[in-house]
Amino acid sequence: MTTTRTTPHLDPQAERAARRRSRAITVLAAMLAALLGWVVLDPLAGVELTARTGAEGAVQAVGPAAAMVAALLAGVAGWALLALLERRLANARTIWTVTAVLVLLASLLGTSAATDAAAAAGLASLHVLVGAVLIVGLRQRRR
Repeated sequence: MTTTRTTPHLDPQAERAARRRSRAITVLAAMLAALLGWVVLDPLAGVELTARTGAEGAVQAVGPAAAMVAALLAGVAGWALLALLERRLANARTIWTVTAVLVLLASLLGTSAATDAAAAAGLASLHVLVGAVLIVGLRQRRR
């Protein structure tokens, strides 16, 4: 006996609204993941998330607001690219996923500016955490 599973089809406008809602929730989830990751790393584990910036190498602390804003910017940029690709290409999600993974890997190069190994590992873990939430969440058709 074969069981066929069907999903109800929404009208195109309702599908777009559901997709936007799902993707907005994903971006918010990435921001929350960044905040929770920062809380675990900095105040709880005692890792000072600091990096050198600029030509003079000034030390800058990475605080919760910076982590959340970075997650927001990455999420909005990823969402915008995915939406653009979906309008133009049949295999948009595959191309977007490959691009997103490559951008995540490239972002890990920025952690080399950390002031010590613990900060580098902490910052890298935040990058991977936020990247994973965004890649998995934005890639979904609908939740």
